[in-house]
Formats: sequence, structure tokens, C-alpha cells
Amino acid sequence: MLGHRLRIPPGTASAFGPPRTTPPGRLVVTGATVHTMTRAADGAANEATPVADAFAADGGRFVAVGRTSDVTAGREHWPTLHLDGATVVPGLIDAHGHLLGLGLSRLQADLAGAASPAEVVARLRAHADAHPDGWLLGRGWDHTRWPGGAFPTRHDLDTAFPDRPVWLSRVDGHADWGNAAALRAAGFDPDTPAPLDPEGGQIVRDADGRMTGVFVDAAAEPVHAAVPPTSAADTARALTLALDEASRHGLTGLHEAGVPMDALDLYAAAIDAGRFPLRLTGMIGPDELDAFADAHPGGLVHPSGRLRANTLKLFADGALGSRGAALLADYADAPGERGLLLYDPADLREIVTRAMRRGLQVATHAIGDAAARAVLDAYEAAIGATGGGPGRHRLEHAQVIADADVARLVRLGVIASVQPTHATSDWRWAPDRLGDRWPTAYRLAGLARAGARLALGSDVPVEPLCPLRGLRAAVTRRDDDGLPDGSERADEALSPRDALAGFTTGAAFAGFAEHEVGRIAVGLRADAAVLTADPLAGGLADARVAATLLDGEVVWSDGNVPTPG
Repeated sequence: MLGHRLRIPPGTASAFGPPRTTPPGRLVVTGATVHTMTRAADGAANEATPVADAFAADGGRFVAVGRTSDVTAGREHWPTLHLDGATVVPGLIDAHGHLLGLGLSRLQADLAGAASPAEVVARLRAHADAHPDGWLLGRGWDHTRWPGGAFPTRHDLDTAFPDRPVWLSRVDGHADWGNAAALRAAGFDPDTPAPLDPEGGQIVRDADGRMTGVFVDAAAEPVHAAVPPTSAADTARALTLALDEASRHGLTGLHEAGVPMDALDLYAAAIDAGRFPLRLTGMIGPDELDAFADAHPGGLVHPSGRLRANTLKLFADGALGSRGAALLADYADAPGERGLLLYDPADLREIVTRAMRRGLQVATHAIGDAAARAVLDAYEAAIGATGGGPGRHRLEHAQVIADADVARLVRLGVIASVQPTHATSDWRWAPDRLGDRWPTAYRLAGLARAGARLALGSDVPVEPLCPLRGLRAAVTRRDDDGLPDGSERADEALSPRDALAGFTTGAAFAGFAEHEVGRIAVGLRADAAVLTADPLAGGLADARVAATLLDGEVVWSDGNVPTPG
């Protein structure tokens, strides 16, 4: 949800320095179990190597994959990395995240897991001591974790911070909570009746009709606009923090679900300076659709292969936790409420049709079943009118989908871009929201059985940036604490290989990059993650990232991987 709020300060790109080009070198990797994620259909050259024990890279691409004796023949003097029994998988790709949003969240107060408004205030006080000036920003509060499960109010913040504006994003990014000082800075008088709700948003009110300080979806925009932009130095620092975190988790690719064109320029500058160890697929917002299509006919592809963009990102509804997800019937725990559709159906069809006509892939956030239906309606109409442009259109999150719409998603060739950890984070309250519709929610295996293509991700910073955590959630339907403790929705679990495919081949296909990344195969980019245990042979619970390779170079190591020699 963060992409459309980012404002890149002038001069940020210059923080990365002048261009620096160092051609990728040669490398041989041996002593590993290498899961190539190739199949017979991928070509005769790969038929014999679904599992290899060595590979070689040169010029940033795989040049040999297979048995050690075959790979090392004629390459005895190349730098060699012997992994002594580790497991290697293709570089992991997060199919839905917010890179710069992750970095910026690392500069704010971390409210994730706070058990009450009082704990939020305590964390804010600690953060304020280290950051005494300007707005006090934070992210990660979740009222469903608190006694009673009610939204907080500005009064929880006003006593502690009577004069300093406080603005806090809910864990899902679809609701925000501020104090009276923040509301006044945005031009509101918190002591008078609240204005009417805007289209696609809700201002939460008290019994007297005044603002409580909580805003859902589009209602928060006036306060967002009042928050001063992040400085160029902090923006560059945020990006560096996010990139470092991605490399630590074995990620070599990420699809950024909402990124301004200015941020694409920022990323290109970091790539040119040799400070961008990631392949990023960017999705631009609707306000920049025509400007982007005019500037980049056929899409943006950086010569390095580390940045591409040819996708429009839309939001059809809000989130289930804040009851902003649009449902076909009332919320089971809030009769009379059905959530928020953020577009009139005719307007949604118009913008989707325009994007397809301009040659863009369309990826639309849809959490509720009414939103999924509205998006599929728009896609079907636009495909009929335009032929669908590049195709591979996406339903982001796809959390609640009626059975009939699952079949239609498959028929239209729409990709289900799902985040497995949402199911393991939401299980405490989501069944109460949905009632007897719970079996239609948080599907994985059901979508795959129906024939849908899956691309898996994290939605960071809504969830931690950790693909292994996502793999475990997809396979076990439990979080890393073993919850929920039981077999609830076990029928939706994926096999370890299918889960890994969602973070490799599936994500690569969703980004039109299956001939570049997602597999360890001759001719593809030499991206790989080195793991301490084999996730496809019973080691998923214990697997940790030991090293990350991008273009055949080690861009991160835990210190236990030897230097190539």
C-alpha cells in the first residue's frame, strides 16, 4: 500500500555517486545440492539436471550446470567456491513487496507486535528520544491483537504528544492513526464534526461524530499530504537498508507493487553506481500511467537487467483487518458492513482498458470477494476490447474469491499473486470476519488445483521480508511459532517444490522474466541462494540463507561461506 505515497526528494539520486561498471567475473561452485527448478519441458540441455552438484558462471550468466567433473573440466583455474554439502536454489524472487517502503519503515518507530495502545505509546517515547524533531512516524500497529479488538483513538496519543504530530500506519498499510496535532497540521479541527467520508475511504468517528484519529484507505490522504517529505539523505539510507535486508534473505528479485517514476530514476542511479544488488520489477501507479507509457513505449528495461517496469498497479479495495476489503455479503462480525470498493466499476474498466491498450500488464490489489469479482469483470471486458495487451495480468493478494471467480481467473489466464504468511498472520481474526465464507479465503493449493498460476511474495513491510518464512507458511500453513496449532486449512498447503516454484519460476513468469531468471540453467542470469539445509528434502524448518549470488557474484554471505579460491 506504500508505493503511491512515496515522494522522492530532489537530488536523492546523486547520493549514489558516479556510474561504476565492473563486468561480472568467472565462478565455479561445487560441493552442493543444486535444485535447478528445471523440467524436461525446459529443453534437452536441462532434462538431466533437475538436481546438480555444480555450476559455473561467466559474464553474469550460467555457462555450465551438472556434475562436478563436467562443470570443472577446462575450468580448473577459475575461482571456485566449494560449499561442502550446502543446498543451492535459484535466486529467490518476492513477487509482491514494497522495497523503499521497507527501508523507510526502518527509519520509523517499529510498532509490530505491540500488545496495546499503551505499548505503542511506550515505543513511540523511546523512538522520540532518539528522533526529537519533526513528525513522529511509525508503522505496524494492529488493533486485532489488543484486548477488545477496537480501533484506537487520538486520545491515546494526545496526552503523551500534545504538540508533536504523530502519524502511525496500521500493519497492512490500509488504516492510519494520528493525534490531534497531526489532524490540525492537515487542516482538520478535531473538536468539530468530521467531514463526509471520501470515495473509497472512511473517517472513523466517535459517538459525537468527531474524528477519533483513525482513517481507513483514501480518507487518510489529506494527512499523508501534510507529512513532510523524507530528506534525500534519509531516502538514500532507506534504500540501502532495504537492499541489504533483501540480500540477507537470499532475494535476488522483487516486484515492487507501486513505485513512482521518480523512484525508478533513483534505482537506476543506484544501479549505475554499483549499489543495487537486486533485480527489481516496478509497478507504476494510475496517476502516471500515460506519462510512463509515453516515456517508455514497450516498457522500461535497464541495460544491467536489474530494473524493469511495464506494469500498472491498482487498488480495488482495502484490507480485511480494517474491514476495508470489499465483500459480496456483510462481514460476519459487523452486520451491515461490506467494506470499500475504491473504484466505480465503469471507472475501473476504463483505466484497465487504457492500460492494456498502452501495452501494460495490470496488477490489481483485491482482497475481498467483491473486489476480486470487480477486477475480473474489468479484466474480461478490457481483454475483449483490446486483446489484453501483454497479458499475464495479476490479482494481487487474492485472499477471498468465490468459487465461480476462481474458475474465471483461470480461464482468463490471470496470475494469482499470493502472500502465504498472510494466512498465518490473520488466522486469529479472519474466520470471524468471514464466517461461512472462510473456506473461500487464503487459498493456495486450491488455486493451483484449479489451474491458476501462482506467484508468491511477502507484501513487505506488511509482513517480514523473508522468503523462507513464506515457504514454511505455504508448506505447513503455520507461522514460525507453530501457530495455528492444528491442521486448519491443511488442504491448502503446497508441496515444498510447488512453494519454491512460487518464489522462483512462478514469480519469474509473472514478471515476464522466465527466460532470464527463476532457474539455474545455461544462459540464464547467474542468480542463486545458498541454504544451510535442503528445503525439498525435509530441511525447510532448519534452512537459513548462507549466501546470495547475483550475476555470479557473492553479494551477501553469513561469514561461513568460503571466499572463492
